Amino acid sequence: MATSKEDLYRLALGLTDAERAALAGMLLDSLEPGDASDVESAWLAEVDRRVAELDSGAVQPVSWALVRDRLRGRISG
Repeated sequence: MATSKEDLYRLALGLTDAERAALAGMLLDSLEPGDASDVESAWLAEVDRRVAELDSGAVQPVSWALVRDRLRGRISG
């Protein structure tokens, strides 16, 4: 019998933060097409843009806890 995604999730929660991050990266990499150099460039440009917005004060950071709670509220409500 195949392992369900819920079982895999519970197993993954037993990993360290670094191990979970590495696993998440591996899973994301498995979804990307062969040559991701254009995607990488686009992500780097986006990161630069967002850092500039933070540095200039144009946007304010929001904690992950607040974002998570808002998302859970949208999903459940």
